[in-house]
Amino acid sequence: MKHPLTASLAALAALALTPAAAEVKFASQGAQWTPASRSDFYSRDQGARIMPFAWFKALKRPDGSGFLDDGMRHYGYLPNPDSPTPGLPVGFLTASENNVRTLSMTCSACHTRQIDVEGVSWRIDGGPALSDFQSLLADIDSSVDTVLNNGAAFDDFAKAVGANGEDSRKALREEVANWFKPYHTLMSKALPSPGWGVGRADAVSMIFNRVAGLDIGQPPTRIIEGNIAPANAPVRYPFIWKAPVQDTTQWPGFARNGDDILGLARNVGEVYGVFGVYHPTQSILPNITNFLNDSSLNFAGLQQLEILLKQIEPPKWPFALDAALVAKGDQIFHRSPKDGGCAKGCHEVATGPARVCNPDTWRTPIQDVGTDSKEYSVLGRDADTGVLEGASIPLLPGVDKPLKPRDKIITILGLSVIGSILEAPLHFGLDVFRPIAEECLPLRPARPLALKLALVEKLRQGLKNVYKKPDAAPSFAYESRVMRGIWAAAPYLHNGSVPTLSDLLKPAAERPASFKVGPAYDIEKVGLAAEQPGLNSTYAADDCAKRDSGNSRCGHEFGVKLSPEEKKALLEYLKSL
Repeated sequence: MKHPLTASLAALAALALTPAAAEVKFASQGAQWTPASRSDFYSRDQGARIMPFAWFKALKRPDGSGFLDDGMRHYGYLPNPDSPTPGLPVGFLTASENNVRTLSMTCSACHTRQIDVEGVSWRIDGGPALSDFQSLLADIDSSVDTVLNNGAAFDDFAKAVGANGEDSRKALREEVANWFKPYHTLMSKALPSPGWGVGRADAVSMIFNRVAGLDIGQPPTRIIEGNIAPANAPVRYPFIWKAPVQDTTQWPGFARNGDDILGLARNVGEVYGVFGVYHPTQSILPNITNFLNDSSLNFAGLQQLEILLKQIEPPKWPFALDAALVAKGDQIFHRSPKDGGCAKGCHEVATGPARVCNPDTWRTPIQDVGTDSKEYSVLGRDADTGVLEGASIPLLPGVDKPLKPRDKIITILGLSVIGSILEAPLHFGLDVFRPIAEECLPLRPARPLALKLALVEKLRQGLKNVYKKPDAAPSFAYESRVMRGIWAAAPYLHNGSVPTLSDLLKPAAERPASFKVGPAYDIEKVGLAAEQPGLNSTYAADDCAKRDSGNSRCGHEFGVKLSPEEKKALLEYLKSL
């Protein structure tokens, strides 16, 4: 039996003994991407709330070490010397929630990468992370379970967090148990075996599981255990430079995108999937839902992150290029796809549909090119609607029909996201929405109430049909993104099943059936090096007979008939983008 993405335990164990790369260099990503922007991106709060930070510092991993002993390098997270909370890596921070300092994470945790080439580590902001998120989640689960079920472990934990008296120890145990119940329910039912491995996550399943499984049940637990399903359709983290101008987003292209309103919808859904607090309640008034009850969403932080995303340019290839070969590859790239080209109708920069607040988007074709179909099984899931049964937002297409007792999770998520956004100006005031007001309302009413109503109306216009339900099988279409910076995004295809661009230009049957995923890079083949001396996992790729496995290397057989010389030229051109 194959074991896709089996973590290399030897590599994990040796990681603490492996010195950091001698030198870290930052890829050139445009004049707007300054050290100050980078620092902000690495630690800007978006509203995720994992656990009290004192608990996290006190926990011991299964091997007896602390989570922060190595700055979380054990899981592939990257050092952040400028972190406001010393010791936390890129993408992790602390935030205050109900006067408790809480561990949080932000989008840079999954969208910052570092690749190793000849003793130099190249930091690429906005690139797909090479981290092992599932191992972090699983180790937290195991560590808290040990605290609750091992007397000596609880004694050490209580002492570390300052709970010394009997009453405080009892209160601590109850508090930890209450935190652990939903967390363990989610992790025990959702995390697959074998795991996602390095560089992949089933983010859509985890968002669906979190919202439908932990947030919309009846108080006090809010858990609907039957709404949680295995998160067994992992995909490669996408790169996020130029993401704000794509007209659609998510690998299957189910989310409209392209302006600040739709960017906010994209990011609110993401926060709800990574520990955002979401406790919707029904109002005493009929047909009214309070979507922001106890909400931890940081709307100002989310909008600042979108501003930062607009500043990140695709990384420039930091090594030598053959200009003549680049020119030849340019010609090949712009041929018709039937002649081995890549641009026309697929990966070209083309104008997309105007959005409410942005007339200039990039068209993102959504095409079935024979790649792995597993994610579509996620998009079709149903769930009990819990406290949201009967909820709707009248006159807003996509969420205007009351939720049935059991409905599509994608509709439940859409209602949750859109309801939270529409309620926010009334809940938090106008100041936190200043960036969207400036983009979307060039002529703004002077009176605060009129401005608030105008903003809500603009939000309603922008959020119509924000999520597209997937097409029925046998079509399994995924987005074809503009290729700028593609050299820095290995492994390839949406599920990360092909290690290099060179391998992608081979027929599926000739692509590697197994390879290691890690930061060591091959700049000739353009992608992952064959040997990965540090943190890595092994990807066992299925063939086309198992297109629905989640790990198929099938599909996207473009350019496979090019001559070796043409393939070399095409690769040189792709490096230059």
